[in-house]
Amino acid sequence: MSTAAIPGAPLPVRTPGSRARGRHRRPERPEIPAGSPALLLAVPAAAGPDSRPVVEELLSIVRSEQNGVRTAAGYLPSGDGADGERTVAELLAEAAAAGLPVPVVVPLVPGPHDFLPELHALAARYGAHVTDALGPHPLLAEGVHVRLSEAGLARADRARLFAIATAADGVVLTTVGGQAAADAAGITGMLLAARLAVPVVAAALDLPGSVADAVAHLKEMGAQNPALAPLVIGPEADAELLAAAAEESGCPSAAPLGAYQAVGQLVASTYLAALPAADPGAAADEADADGPDGPRGVGRHAAQ
Repeated sequence: MSTAAIPGAPLPVRTPGSRARGRHRRPERPEIPAGSPALLLAVPAAAGPDSRPVVEELLSIVRSEQNGVRTAAGYLPSGDGADGERTVAELLAEAAAAGLPVPVVVPLVPGPHDFLPELHALAARYGAHVTDALGPHPLLAEGVHVRLSEAGLARADRARLFAIATAADGVVLTTVGGQAAADAAGITGMLLAARLAVPVVAAALDLPGSVADAVAHLKEMGAQNPALAPLVIGPEADAELLAAAAEESGCPSAAPLGAYQAVGQLVASTYLAALPAADPGAAADEADADGPDGPRGVGRHAAQ
């Protein structure tokens, strides 16, 4: 008989559940402080059918990872103004005109890129903070590994002891941004090599001869079936560069990272790490700025 059926017995009290412990518990997500600036994802490409879906999906992942974060995407100018998307400059200007906190700018690149100096100069005019590039990072190595396995060029993991006839015995990690990008990609390449147990050499797609030299180096090391693995998210690299590298080298290639889940998580964590310390007066300022219709974002692409 339950205590609720006994006259005079106290009603049962609901007690809060204890947080799961151990290595399999779900990590707690840090909360966004009230009045925090928006996340402005700086896309090194004009808005278009190739870049827009990737960017929108990544921002969706960011919002699912961090409830309450306001997001916006700023593209490079298209030249004709017909794409209807906002540029980084326009979004920073809109935030300043509305009196909103200056957005945190996260460049959508895995490493050094030609557009970063201009982005830093632009952000400096508005006092905006530009985070580091997303790489090198273990999550990027994970993403490249997944893309290789999807293309049948690598095992999904070393624990599954089965053979793949087309598995690569050497990998050229391709990126864009010249020699500086290739050097930075070398760190992610080391992480990837540890995952695949095969040699990995980094090369720059936009540096003539870089990919060919990397393939030749792998063959000198004994690799008979080298493959290309793009360390590019997508918008920052010309698709023709990727296709040309595969054709000229004669090597199969995996797909770019695209809107891989871990890339969105990396964007979110990069933004969180750049947030300023919470300001006690920020919540009141934000409430005043929100008005009766709810929180205001940065441009028409902002979202809660």
